[in-house]
Amino acid sequence: MQIPFNKVYFTGNEETYMLESLHSGKHCGNHSFCNKVINLMKQTHNYNEVFLTPSGTAALEMGALLANICPGDEVILPSYTFSSTVNAIVIFGAVPIFCEVEKETMNIDTSKIEALITSKTKMIIPIDYAGVSCEIDEIMEIASKHNLIVMQDCAQSYGTYYKGKACGTQAHLATFSFHETKNFNAGEGGALIVNKPEWEERAHFLQEKGTDRRLVLKGVKNKYSWVDKGSSYLLSDILAAMLLAQLEAENAMKLVRSNITSAYIKLFSTFKAKGKLSYFKVPEYIELNHHAFWVIFDTQENSETFMNRLREYSIYAYIGYLPLHSAPKGLEYGYKAKDLPITEDLGNRIVRLPFYTELGETGLDYCIDSMKLVLSEIYS
Repeated sequence: MQIPFNKVYFTGNEETYMLESLHSGKHCGNHSFCNKVINLMKQTHNYNEVFLTPSGTAALEMGALLANICPGDEVILPSYTFSSTVNAIVIFGAVPIFCEVEKETMNIDTSKIEALITSKTKMIIPIDYAGVSCEIDEIMEIASKHNLIVMQDCAQSYGTYYKGKACGTQAHLATFSFHETKNFNAGEGGALIVNKPEWEERAHFLQEKGTDRRLVLKGVKNKYSWVDKGSSYLLSDILAAMLLAQLEAENAMKLVRSNITSAYIKLFSTFKAKGKLSYFKVPEYIELNHHAFWVIFDTQENSETFMNRLREYSIYAYIGYLPLHSAPKGLEYGYKAKDLPITEDLGNRIVRLPFYTELGETGLDYCIDSMKLVLSEIYS
């Protein structure tokens, strides 16, 4: 049996919806299926204003543009994140200020944020690693105190709840990814959530190439004009059709995926109790979407041995992110690996396990049994 790191999942309605969109002749953004997805997202999770984008990366870029990120602005974010998070601000000339992470969640360490704030700081971008929400209320409190913008990178946390509120509802801006590696798959796709009502109209202009086309569609004007900066931050209606089928099955998929989380916790808890390794801790006030599962081994050698031995069983685990501060581009900003020792250390020992919806239905026992054998060999 082969257990890949990730595998796309079909709910059953994807083909029907996509063919309906195809035959409608309306394939670009903001048509029928885009509107259905937006309405479903709002009804399900109480989002304010939703803008479907071509990717999570595009959502981050649109958010940075909406927040008027300019050359010389400083933006605080964790070093332990994907390059899209930082690229969204450096393409506008901003300077990334990398922050350490918490050991138990790999999310930004809120206790270290304020020390990084200067007169040039404009934004904080926390991420929700592995679907576990950052401490968004603490971050918003810091932002309010210093008059900063918060854009929460929720690429992995669609469907997660923090203290009874859906991820993406509390920050000024929030972004989601619907890439095929995420819980809900549009192939490529994303969304920007705008929680500042006074920014909504401009967001529509930015999404439509900097034009006020929306006002024409609403019947307010009979011609549209170039009124602002912008780009084509629109998701195709065909991809939105696929996404709709996925989001309609959210609860069922989340339930199946919870079986994977439970099985991994049961397996690794024994080795954690012996002090051999650790894995993410989900605070009791967070309702998880079951996006991923990660383990931090006691040594880098053991993490590599674990991954290599699993491949012999055709099971494919993977490393996590390579920290950005010590990456080639991070070094250009003057960082050194030793500047963020916690992030650097954990990043060298972390392993992400196979995690996809179908695994909760087929292959999980084989996966767990094989991992148990490998762990027993390493820690015999």
